[in-house]
Amino acid sequence: MAYCRCYGVKPIGHKRKLLYLPDVERELKQGGVSMKVLMLEPAKCTGCRACMDACSFEKTGVFNPLDSRVNVITFHEDLTFVPTVCTQCETPYCAEVCPTVALVKNAATDLVEFIEDKCIGCKQCVVACPWGSIKINHLGKEIIKCDHCGGDPACVKVCKAEALTYIEVEDVVSSKQQGVAQTYRRIAAEMAKGANP
Repeated sequence: MAYCRCYGVKPIGHKRKLLYLPDVERELKQGGVSMKVLMLEPAKCTGCRACMDACSFEKTGVFNPLDSRVNVITFHEDLTFVPTVCTQCETPYCAEVCPTVALVKNAATDLVEFIEDKCIGCKQCVVACPWGSIKINHLGKEIIKCDHCGGDPACVKVCKAEALTYIEVEDVVSSKQQGVAQTYRRIAAEMAKGANP
């Protein structure tokens, strides 16, 4: 919890689901504000890396995982895969260290946006990012980071295992409420049988 607070990321997660964060898109919907988030579920990831190919192709027109904004980390000891992507930090250190203001937090979308024309290639943002989510492209000339494809993430479209989803915040809340309710229901049933959960 303290780690999340220190890096400016809201600690949101439930049942091995990670939320990358905070809101990606705000739309007016039925008179209210709708927010979507990019949600990662490492337990569902098969390690196919289709997300990396889709991302690189969407951004560069070439299938090159070195230019992907999403990365899949492999843990060989237990053969698990964890997709990672920019967390769109509440307090983005990348933006704070940028001497030319090439990285800015958009107040309307909460995305940390990269303004390529302002970048001088100093790579301070790469060093400052605590998550390793900003990197240099395969040519070593410019930084690359996730922008959630303007609200239609290419990685989500190709993730057949649904390890990456782009969902409404309200759906995340509902899922958490369902999980808590099921836990209470199980505890109540065990107590009714005389068991001490």
